[in-house]
Amino acid sequence: MTNVSHPAPQVSQNEAVDIAARHFGISGSIAPLDSERDRNFKLTASDHSLWILKIVNASEPLVESEFQTALLDHLERNSPYLAVPRIKKTLQGASLAHAKGPGGEDHAVRLVSWRPGRPLAESQATPALLESLGGALGRLDHALQGFIHPGALRSFDWDIRRAGAARQRLHHIDDNQDRALLERFLDHFDAEVAPNLPALRAQVIHNDANDWNVLVDPERPELVAGLIDFGDALHSVLIAEVAVACAYAILDAEDPIGAAARLAAGFHAEYPLREEELDLLFDLIAMRLVTSVTLSAARRDRTGGNPYLSISEAPAWRLLHRLDRMNRHFATAILRKACGFEAAAGARAVTGWITANRARLAPILDRHPATLAKALVPYGDPQNPMTVTSAAQQPDKATAWWNAYCAEHGVALGIGPWGEARTVYTSDIFQSRFVEGARRANHLGLDLFMAAGTRLYTPLAAIVRSVEVEEDPLGYGCLVALEHTPPGCPSFVTLWGHMAHEAGRRLKAGDRLEAGALVGEMGTPTENGGWAPHLHFQISTDTSLAASDILGVGEERYLDVWKELFPDAAELAGIPPETFRQSGRSRPQIVAARKASLLPNLSISYSEPIKFVRGEGAWLIDDRGRAYLDCFNNVCHLGHAHPDVVEAIARQAAKLNTNTRYLHDAIVTYAERLTATLPAGLSVASFACSGSEANSLMLRMARTHTGRGEAIVLDWAYHGTTQELIELSPYKYKRKGGKGRPAHVFEATIPDSYRAPAEWPVDEHAKRFAESVAEQIADMARQGRAPGLFLAESIPSVAGQVFLPDGYLGEVYAMVRAAGGICAADEVQVGFGRVGSHWWAFETQGVTPDIVTMGKPIGNGHPMAALVTTSEIAASFDNGMEYFNTFGGNPVSCAAGLAVLDVIERDGLRRNALEIGDYLMARFKALQDRYDIIGDVRGQGLFLGIELVEDRKSKAPATRLARRVNDGVRARGVLIGTEGPYDNVLKMRPPMIFSRANADHLAGVLDEAMAAVLAEGA
Repeated sequence: MTNVSHPAPQVSQNEAVDIAARHFGISGSIAPLDSERDRNFKLTASDHSLWILKIVNASEPLVESEFQTALLDHLERNSPYLAVPRIKKTLQGASLAHAKGPGGEDHAVRLVSWRPGRPLAESQATPALLESLGGALGRLDHALQGFIHPGALRSFDWDIRRAGAARQRLHHIDDNQDRALLERFLDHFDAEVAPNLPALRAQVIHNDANDWNVLVDPERPELVAGLIDFGDALHSVLIAEVAVACAYAILDAEDPIGAAARLAAGFHAEYPLREEELDLLFDLIAMRLVTSVTLSAARRDRTGGNPYLSISEAPAWRLLHRLDRMNRHFATAILRKACGFEAAAGARAVTGWITANRARLAPILDRHPATLAKALVPYGDPQNPMTVTSAAQQPDKATAWWNAYCAEHGVALGIGPWGEARTVYTSDIFQSRFVEGARRANHLGLDLFMAAGTRLYTPLAAIVRSVEVEEDPLGYGCLVALEHTPPGCPSFVTLWGHMAHEAGRRLKAGDRLEAGALVGEMGTPTENGGWAPHLHFQISTDTSLAASDILGVGEERYLDVWKELFPDAAELAGIPPETFRQSGRSRPQIVAARKASLLPNLSISYSEPIKFVRGEGAWLIDDRGRAYLDCFNNVCHLGHAHPDVVEAIARQAAKLNTNTRYLHDAIVTYAERLTATLPAGLSVASFACSGSEANSLMLRMARTHTGRGEAIVLDWAYHGTTQELIELSPYKYKRKGGKGRPAHVFEATIPDSYRAPAEWPVDEHAKRFAESVAEQIADMARQGRAPGLFLAESIPSVAGQVFLPDGYLGEVYAMVRAAGGICAADEVQVGFGRVGSHWWAFETQGVTPDIVTMGKPIGNGHPMAALVTTSEIAASFDNGMEYFNTFGGNPVSCAAGLAVLDVIERDGLRRNALEIGDYLMARFKALQDRYDIIGDVRGQGLFLGIELVEDRKSKAPATRLARRVNDGVRARGVLIGTEGPYDNVLKMRPPMIFSRANADHLAGVLDEAMAAVLAEGA
């Protein structure tokens, strides 16, 4: 073992001049250099070349000196580009010379070239320079990979694997606190670090890149110009190279771990490090310093005033004290992140799992946070009264300000975002332990502000890790930590801060909580650390951290690290991203732009318009992050942005989109699949882009086939936007802007059983209402005319979700056909399995129409439509005039249509529509039992209506009340509509994926809204 305490050689300058001339043939002037164990001289030769003459300590085994010369020779032969000293051979051609000391001891002598540059000790250690140093060491060690020499297998105190031996020198440390500090590092090294060192990569390393052995380019001070002094080189763990360099380079740095991270990143870029190496780097840096200060203390008396030994002792102590105050997990996370690894192993898998499973998480509040009207709490504004009073530890004033704001703006939930810079953290506990003079000011959790006592639930199953009370002012108060281990996901911890103390009395470590189980309640200021009532909700991907060690507020410069170690919990809590970031124009700006650029009769729903920016499943999310349960927009039949449909459209659009004049498989495949869902005889399809186009084509076919223009429609029907269809739509032509019923159109009474004359027997409703159609046919006959077409929605929609009496279409179809007309079913709104029991609503009447038109849900939001008819009608339409629709039946549309059919069949959505529809009907009838304003509840599958009346006896339409209930439902985050001739029917057409939970939410909101409206009175 090398004896690092053996005195340095006693060689005078004159003797050094003689040695250089006699052994190497170089004469010149000599100047001494500082050294720990050897005697070094700077030699300026007569030709002005510069050299370093090293007289090696007599205690150093010869094999070690030979190792160093072999190392330099290896580098010169294999990596001549490296900026390291070059060996000067002796006059006899040897790499080493030998000289006798005054006591007769033998000293190896080596002469190497002088490397130009300024020592790092005399340079500013900028981040760029530190990265350059790491890169230089990485290139050096990469060049030494595979090199070995017997002398490299040395054992001495500077081998970091022997750092535990510093314990034997602790008695030289006089200060008790300093000695205790070193003992903490040594205890951790022995228990956690040393056992892992044998498994790490090992090779020959420089091992002494201190700030005097690193040279900086004076002309380009951000670059390392060379590495010198290989006297401590040995075979050891590779990561020791980085640790040693960091130990010196980060002394007295403002941000020592940040400086170490830049150095490690530079090394990693040249010679990639491994995670298990970086996980020990913080401790190895500390142990290099422990070795240094204990060796210095042990040799202080023997070496007297040797400046080399004491040159970094004071800064080393300062750094050790700083490292002792740091959390090694956080420091390691910074180092890992700098080298491109996860801040904590598995962190990205955790956030990925949460993203993939967010729709299945239980809500954290009684009502899902996404559905609540939200606003950001103004802690990001240092001048806001709530911020000022919170920082001054005046929670009652902060609470009063926030409550007033919520009342004025209709806010139900306050949000404190992840990463926000805040001035409220005034306590000393927020001083940074990483960056000298800095404060931790960036929030690393998610704050949910509601009233004290608000109940909080775990979004997924958990084990209680700990429950504790933190007493610090502006601390956490009652703090609960839960550990989650969902299948397919690494374990992670959630932190619940500022809770009421009841959680501490109810929960204990080891308790198991199922998803949706109560965690606790938001605490009052007296028990939550002195804050306005709220929950601090946070994730830690490092499960080894105790709850009190999880960093709730961090430094801004390390937000990228904290983002992985403590990822944003918003997704886990169910907070949409739009809550935090708005894009595009504001709502008033869009309204103004619409008025300036769009048709003035393009309507907007609600007096306070909603700007939707995203749809997902049964939900629409507005620009402020509020999710609305969509029970109205039946176009997205499978739910908004269904992934199968999105993928089908994208895949086909990336491949081909053309028209029907060219051959492609999709159109015939889709026609075959679509017609297979229909009764026999309906076998010929045509495609369009909208329900209006499909109905327009249907009208042409009917007129061509029958030679007649006369049509019978139901009162208050709506069939499309073109002029010819408006003429078939009483809903349009009888209202403002309409011109009344055209002469070729005949109206039959709406077959609404709820409003049928009381004296009609229920079993005769079909026949009695069909008499109205018979009257229209008779009226035509009196005019010498006959019907060409009977057109009706299979369930009249804008007429108020009217379900036809059983047998009605059978009666009507028979009399129309007997008069020479054909019958068309408008399934634009009600088709594709919405009724649950059948694919098509007309099937519930036991009839087969001559033409069926389809639209809205057919492409799940993609603009497409279809018409299916008989071969007879198709043949009559083939009269020589081509029918061509540029976009109808294009490959992309057909791909969307096929995907819709696939999902309906694969996921059993017809069955779901029937089951959830039946459940909703039961819930609605229960409401009817409680609210006299509900005159009728009607529906089948997911096509439902609730008719509101002033009183059940007169059935007077409660139009104003219906609008108020509709607005109240909207205010509570659910979208429905009002329809019917009196606009008094609540209309609901939720997507086919509607769940029982969605149904409960809808029914609950309807209940709340009705109760509130009735409580308000007129």
